[in-house]
Amino acid sequence: MNVKIKPAKRLKGTVYLPGDKSISHRAAILSAIAEGTSRIENFSTSADCNSTLKCLESLGISIVRNGKTVLVKGVGKDGFIRSSRELDCGNSGTTARLLAGVLAGQSFESILIGDESLSKRPMKRIIEPLEMMGAKIESKENCLPLKIRGKRPLKAISYQMPVASAQVKSCILLAGLFADGKTTVSEAVIDGETVITRDHTERMLRYFGVDVEIFDGKISVSGNAKLGARNFTVPCDISSAAFFLVAASCLKDSEVFIPNVSINPTRTAILKVLMEIGAKIEIRQPAFCIAKDSEKDGAINDERAFSDENAGEPVADLVVYGVGQFQTDTLRIQGAQTASLIDEIPILAVLGTQLEGGLEVRDAKELRVKESDRISAIVENLRRMGVEVEEFSDGFCVKRSRLKATKIDSKADHRIAMAFAVAALLAEEGETEIDQAECVSVSFPDFFQTLFQMTNF
Repeated sequence: MNVKIKPAKRLKGTVYLPGDKSISHRAAILSAIAEGTSRIENFSTSADCNSTLKCLESLGISIVRNGKTVLVKGVGKDGFIRSSRELDCGNSGTTARLLAGVLAGQSFESILIGDESLSKRPMKRIIEPLEMMGAKIESKENCLPLKIRGKRPLKAISYQMPVASAQVKSCILLAGLFADGKTTVSEAVIDGETVITRDHTERMLRYFGVDVEIFDGKISVSGNAKLGARNFTVPCDISSAAFFLVAASCLKDSEVFIPNVSINPTRTAILKVLMEIGAKIEIRQPAFCIAKDSEKDGAINDERAFSDENAGEPVADLVVYGVGQFQTDTLRIQGAQTASLIDEIPILAVLGTQLEGGLEVRDAKELRVKESDRISAIVENLRRMGVEVEEFSDGFCVKRSRLKATKIDSKADHRIAMAFAVAALLAEEGETEIDQAECVSVSFPDFFQTLFQMTNF
């Protein structure tokens, strides 16, 4: 399916985002490991999270879904059964990597498969620690399919992550629930700086009753932990909000309201970057992690807080106003900041075309092994739109440019499709055509419908 988009003068209205994808995956998996029935509200409507639910059902978990409400009947750590078929993770790397941690601690064999894109993504980063814990894993060149021969109990380990990855961290912590003793994961260190990756798993483990130790970039869990069923609401996805935050900021006279957004400190780098360059964003009804008496009213601090209603996740409503021009020369993203913005870099590339000094991104090799080679996809499509851009092995440099309508090759990558849909709004004239636009269903099925409702085509 191809979608055509014309330039827009402004965005107006309310954006109802899907439930956070990262949190929804973890909510479903931990509910399955828990004892009793958990009720999850505002569960993500994405295809990725549906893959997780289907895989859990194949492992003997009873799941009832009614719209955005999901009931998961947990079986405890000992109640999973061997699937009679391969477990299809679709396009979801989170499904594959997190479930691998659970399956490593089972007493049966499982096979994880995925679509063509997922089957090219690196799995050595989870294979090595899981085999250190005692699981046996067969793979083709360290990619899917993975044949996992689980072991019970697993061996507890202390593991230093070589890459900054919340998926790897979560995989090992989940496996640690099935290990004999205490398993510890240390966050990756980049250029001498410890990179704190998304902490949704740690927050949710605590919410489910697990004693999680966190100190100096090290996270530990014990294999004797038991999880109890919980009810909670998944906050909305800030990575999906990023497309509307950038679009509205770039289009003068815009005003967009985005309710119930996760403002987890490990996810708010996009807000910090936009506010630092002069975007006008209000944070309303803040719940935790907002310092009202800080240097800038409504600014975000790094305080950690836990809220029962949202499974330990801080939430706020966001309002963004169009400014059109930004207070910056060249925006540079590198090192640990790159890791904290990895999902938002495609839309930041579009933003770079609107900045006087452009944008430079470094230390982003991880983008090469996402749903597509996102560095290559960003560079190719920006050039199609007439942008002066230089490609590096670990990033790119974008010059301020006037965007021209053209045909975009989304590479069937949801974040590329959505980023260049925003670029189409900023083009000078004509229609921009996004190919394989259905790929947005991976994270935000209603993206284009929402976009069309807010613009004056």
